[in-house]
Amino acid sequence: MSVPVSSKLRSLLVPSTRVVVFTGAGVSAESGVPVFRGRNGIWNEFRVEELATPAAFAADPRKVWEWYDWRRQLVSRIEPNAGHRAVVEFERFFHSCVVITQNVDGLHNRAGTQQVLKLHGDLWEVRCLSCGLSRTDLTSALPSLPPSCDCGGMLRPGVVWFGENLPLLAFERAVDATERCDLFFSIGTSAEVYPAAHLPGIARQHGAYVVEVNVERSAAAEMADEILLGKSGEILPQLVRYLRVEEASSVEEM
Repeated sequence: MSVPVSSKLRSLLVPSTRVVVFTGAGVSAESGVPVFRGRNGIWNEFRVEELATPAAFAADPRKVWEWYDWRRQLVSRIEPNAGHRAVVEFERFFHSCVVITQNVDGLHNRAGTQQVLKLHGDLWEVRCLSCGLSRTDLTSALPSLPPSCDCGGMLRPGVVWFGENLPLLAFERAVDATERCDLFFSIGTSAEVYPAAHLPGIARQHGAYVVEVNVERSAAAEMADEILLGKSGEILPQLVRYLRVEEASSVEEM
């Protein structure tokens, strides 16, 4: 499917444009990762208070880990889609391209994106409650629940739970990149989870051209200069084709 793209956006698809790509659950939903909100969202079936808060983990760490272990096994069987792969091409093409995600599934990394600012943590990270060690563990089915650290302490999922702060360094870097960018893509996000949802507005306030890519208008639409309605796995590859035309033109001029 091809969607109309403005001449303004086309003019910004050059290597020198400073770009931020901000992604949400809708991008991974196209690969089959369940979303949390909306008509078919996970929170319609499960109670957030029982699975995604520090209090829930303190009350029943095994129950919480069973749910996260199920999610890890589910995501391990899922592949990045054309939208994820297009973001890799963005990172390669633009001299400055910062990828920021609210997703914890790791699909941007598996697609090949080199640097991702993960505002809500990482499903594949575990953190020790005793010694504080954080590490990546790609085991899809953990051998024991809750898992233990080498020091003997209990491990917790390396995600941001409700009631917890975002990782400070990642969020500061995200805000800094957003304030400096020329072109800001808000892709597949409901723009309803704060403070991450502030980013499209920050981009707009600092003069960036804001583009929403989504299957339907989100809360970020009022901040957008341009809205491209459709699946990111269809729209982003279309933009990549424009990048390749630009590359070819640059080679011819040389």
